[in-house]
Amino acid sequence: MENNVTYIVDTLEHLVNIPSPTGFTHDVIDFVKTTASGFGYSCDLTAKGGLIITVPGEKEEVLGLSAHTDTLGAMVRSINTSGTLNLIPIGGYMMEAIEGFYCKIHTRNGKVYTGTISTTMPSVHTYDEARTLERAPRNMIVTIDEQVENKEDVEALGISSGDFISLDPCFVHTRSGFIKTRHIDDKGSVAVLLAVLRKLSKDKITPKRTLKILISNYEEIGHGASYIPEDITEFLAIDMGALGADLNGDEYKVSICALDSSGPYDYDMTNRLIQMAKDHNIDYAIDIFPHYGSDVSAALRGGHNIRGALIGQGVRASHGIERTHEKGLEGTLNLVMAYITEA
Repeated sequence: MENNVTYIVDTLEHLVNIPSPTGFTHDVIDFVKTTASGFGYSCDLTAKGGLIITVPGEKEEVLGLSAHTDTLGAMVRSINTSGTLNLIPIGGYMMEAIEGFYCKIHTRNGKVYTGTISTTMPSVHTYDEARTLERAPRNMIVTIDEQVENKEDVEALGISSGDFISLDPCFVHTRSGFIKTRHIDDKGSVAVLLAVLRKLSKDKITPKRTLKILISNYEEIGHGASYIPEDITEFLAIDMGALGADLNGDEYKVSICALDSSGPYDYDMTNRLIQMAKDHNIDYAIDIFPHYGSDVSAALRGGHNIRGALIGQGVRASHGIERTHEKGLEGTLNLVMAYITEA
């Protein structure tokens, strides 16, 4: 049997190559549903297209877990007379993080075209202000890889305002164990949870409590887990540990978040996670994320009567070309497994 880390990395590569900007997640949800069903677990779709996977436990008490499949992306705002596209971002990222990158345009009738994102002044050889132009959505365009010269040519392809734009993930797995790609936030954690399901199924492990795993699809815009099943009393989001500034985490650790922009996480849950990391010799960091929110944040704002906590592998350059390491992914898997089999 392939080891857990190999499975996580291979699954992550597959996941990031399924386009799924927020609002366009049907294909990736189908993949996760098929995979979880293959491990023998029941799956139900929510009204807004998320997925709930149920794993029976020793007790009827329900522990909720979550990770999100939706990613950053964009939408066609309008078509220019020159045949280029104006875009509007989906999710919060810097325009510098997409400048010069390849993308796909997904039409409403199922056609897919490739293109390149640039500023409106993409060359220093021809534009005096190429370097100083503000990197803002109004100054960004998509050039389509088709012979188009005007708006009518683009419309003839079936492209229109409201079509989704997905970003090329640029996946790389290095010999030294680093994974560099877009969308580790949060497909890295989806891959970890699929590895959890695989391990539970293969090793015939029954968790202490019944698990309801929410694979959410609107997290990047803030309401991914605004609905969760009412029988969940404790909710653990598996997302990512942001790195930088005065934070403690790195790519080799699992981050345990004590507080983010929505406020402190549950004191007792966070303490249990810290103690389990110590007991199992899992490399961890406790961190504060002031510019961050999670599925637990959405669930609490949705009025759910739950305790909540947040963990995730350390991720460098979040909302850009992100990077993590096999060790961080493995540590996250091990902490989740400890929590569901002991807590």
